[in-house]
Amino acid sequence: MSDLKYIRVEWDGEIAVVTVDRQDKLNALNADVLRELVEVIESLGADAGVRAVILTGAGERAFVAGADIGELARLDAVAAVRVSRDGQRVFDVIERLPKPVVAAVGGVALGGGLELALACHLRVAATRARFGLPEVGLGLMPGFGGTVRLSRLIGLGRAIELTLTGEPIDAGRARDIGLVSAVVEPATLLAEAKALAKRITRHGPLAVRTALESIYRGLDTTSADAQDFESVLFGLLVSTQDAREGMRAFLEKRKPEFRGV
Repeated sequence: MSDLKYIRVEWDGEIAVVTVDRQDKLNALNADVLRELVEVIESLGADAGVRAVILTGAGERAFVAGADIGELARLDAVAAVRVSRDGQRVFDVIERLPKPVVAAVGGVALGGGLELALACHLRVAATRARFGLPEVGLGLMPGFGGTVRLSRLIGLGRAIELTLTGEPIDAGRARDIGLVSAVVEPATLLAEAKALAKRITRHGPLAVRTALESIYRGLDTTSADAQDFESVLFGLLVSTQDAREGMRAFLEKRKPEFRGV
């Protein structure tokens, strides 16, 4: 990775903690932040030593407050389409990462910030977190995949309500509608996110990778085609050494030792 100005990466064993750090702008997304973020995520995806990623925002006030409105205000239609597609591409890279990505949301996640959290596979929120898509209040709409991912996660009716009212919801409401997996005290947010990641990484990495692939492929195809794809992946997994080890360990009543092969 090249020199980074807005993204910090720290490691806790096999878990990489990625922090968006632009606190003077509440970690708002601009072109430089997105460029650094995709560079980091792609690098972690290719690193065999990384089993999971936690994505969070620096400071107590914001996860990511949204896109940089000052930057957006200078765009014409053609440039705005390009910015939207660039953001979508970055978030697609996160969603398609073959390792679990957990968003640790410690403050506001609005607009592009919520869209970023939606691109992660799982979300844990601090009690002070707030979530919303306020773009309609600016005469805009979500442009980084939010209109697609939100409805798939929480259902069409609730997604329409959040998108069209532009009103934020608190962490408790986000948990109730399935937007986040857990709500915890701010002081324990990162520890809880790591604990969730470790509940996944103790399993076979090939199994986790193919399960994620099957889940997301299934969203973009028919039920019959999705199940056909699932069967192929299942068959491929059965032939791996990890699967043999996992089944042998179960029969021998011991913990498996997965090697990712």
